[in-house]
Amino acid sequence: MSEAVLVGPPEGEVIRARPSGFFGDMASVSSRALRLLPRDLEAIIPAMLIPLFFLVVTIGAIQNLASDMVSNIDYKAFQLPVGIMTAVTGMSRANSLVIDIADGYFDRLLMTPVNRYALLLGLMVADFTLFVVMSVPVIAVGFAIGVSFGATGVLGLLVFVLFGALWGLAFTGFPYAIALRTGNPAAVNSSFLLFFPFMFLTTAWVSRDVMTDWLAAITWFNPMTYALEGMRSLFSGWDGWALGRALLAIGVIGVLAQSLAFRALLGRIRRG
Repeated sequence: MSEAVLVGPPEGEVIRARPSGFFGDMASVSSRALRLLPRDLEAIIPAMLIPLFFLVVTIGAIQNLASDMVSNIDYKAFQLPVGIMTAVTGMSRANSLVIDIADGYFDRLLMTPVNRYALLLGLMVADFTLFVVMSVPVIAVGFAIGVSFGATGVLGLLVFVLFGALWGLAFTGFPYAIALRTGNPAAVNSSFLLFFPFMFLTTAWVSRDVMTDWLAAITWFNPMTYALEGMRSLFSGWDGWALGRALLAIGVIGVLAQSLAFRALLGRIRRG
């Protein structure tokens, strides 16, 4: 009876893992990030409940007063984009990335032929999926209190969710940049504080025309103003100008934040 003979590589030849390709790497990273989401429910659930709480409380507290201070749409519809923005802004897999950096998993990945950009883009694919899911309960509450997309229909609803998810995706560059540069979970958690100036210095609660002059002037330079206005326009009809400005504003934030994130990624790779 013959015995099997194991044939190894020629002497001096190094066996290396075969690259799976950019899209294969990105799919692997994103699928792992999505599988880990149930472990972060203590962060995800509050991120969904807090916007719902403020949405209901804000409408209940000042709707009768503020309805005369907004134009074109009902005040409940006026507030719904704020709920979406609050839910998705600052949420990302950056906390998971910090853990991978701290326990050495990220450095071990760098020893493989995985595409370096896929390490970050895969996480962002998971983020985008999460943002779409997080929009569902906010919109469900909106429908329950009487908000509708009667002027734009189902397509308007889909565009509404898309814009919210794109805003959240654009903003993820900030926490990822902090995670890659510091490797510090506390620093990543504090990245949400970057969102507060965007929220409070914008048309989150009333229209620009009833604000004081100085605050109204600031809102013109706040990209979130245009993202909110674009999403609000979907309740009254298709407004290409408002939607175009919203996309441009999201793009500006995306270019800034994602440039910081990928520069931080390259810096982490060089240090590794």
